[in-house]
Amino acid sequence: MRGLTGEGSARTRGSIQAVSTALAVPTAIALLVSGCGAGGTGARDEGPAHADSVAGAAATPSAAPSKSPDAVNAVKLVKDDPKVAPEVKRELKPCVANEYPVDVSYGNLTGGSADDVVVNVLTCGDAVGVGSYVYREQGGAYENVFTSEEPPVYAEIDRGDLVVTKQVYDKGDPVSSPSGENVITYRWTSGRFAEKYRTHNDYGKVAGDSATPVPSS
Repeated sequence: MRGLTGEGSARTRGSIQAVSTALAVPTAIALLVSGCGAGGTGARDEGPAHADSVAGAAATPSAAPSKSPDAVNAVKLVKDDPKVAPEVKRELKPCVANEYPVDVSYGNLTGGSADDVVVNVLTCGDAVGVGSYVYREQGGAYENVFTSEEPPVYAEIDRGDLVVTKQVYDKGDPVSSPSGENVITYRWTSGRFAEKYRTHNDYGKVAGDSATPVPSS
C-alpha cells in the first residue's frame, strides 16, 4: 500500500501500484470520488516532447550534485499551477486529517542549480496515479516543465532521467491485474523533456485470479 504524505512533505515511492484501469476520464474521476475525493483528471499529456533530440542541441544535466531545495508545499504547487487539469485541483483533498495523496521526490533532471521536484498525485483509496508533474526552479519560483495526466501514471527519477510508467489494460482485465505496462524514459534536451526510450512489459496471468473484472464505462 502507498502511504500518504502531509501537505508540503517530501517522500518517494518505488513503483506505481496497479490497482485500477482509469483509462478514461469518467473512470478516473469515479475512482477519485469513491476513494475519498483526492485527485481526478481528464486524459491529457502536456509538456513531454515525443521526439529525439536535435543533433548538437542536447543539454545534458550536470553530473555535479545540485543544491537540495527545502521541502516544497506540493499541494499548493499543484493547485496554483495553471497547467494542472481543473479536475485534479478540485478533487485534491486530504484523505485523513491533513494527509494528502501526494508523492514528492527531488533530483537533478534539468541541469539547474537546484534539484527539480517530481510530484505524483494519487487517489486515496486505491493509490492510483492520476497526474505526474515536474517542476524546475527558476528565479526563486517553480515552473512546470512536464505534465502527464493519463491515469494510471507514475513518474520517477532514474539516474538523471525522468521515467514514466503507465499501466496497460486489455478488455476484461481484472482491476488488480493489468496486462502490462509502458515504461517511457525522458531526457532534458534543448529546454524540454524529449522521449528517449520506450519499453513494454507484459505481465503473466496467475491462474485462479478471482479479482473483480474491469467495470465497463
